[in-house]
Amino acid sequence: MSENLVAVDKAATILKLLGDKTRLMMVKLLENNTCCVCEFVEIFQTSQPAISQHLRKLRDIGVVMEERKGQWIFYSLNKNYDHYSLVEQILQQVPNQEHKLKELEENGTRISCC
Repeated sequence: MSENLVAVDKAATILKLLGDKTRLMMVKLLENNTCCVCEFVEIFQTSQPAISQHLRKLRDIGVVMEERKGQWIFYSLNKNYDHYSLVEQILQQVPNQEHKLKELEENGTRISCC
């Protein structure tokens, strides 16, 4: 019985994190892409510290991974996450966000940090 409580508790944590529109869109973008903080700053038109805070929360529970390349950190969806199947089911219900990255490419601001 305690195993179910842990599962429910973990599901509630994941749902709470993904219940935030910005974090949900970030995870949807990371479903098929690797992104840098600066790209999210451009997409969401918000501050770097705010974006970093969102990413830290997602990283801390294991939903996203980070990889350092030089002085930059790139984020991707952690498909080896223990509860990835729940995240995947949620993402299947969310519209594609690829157009946001295409807009960055068209504006010349995709990976502006590199």
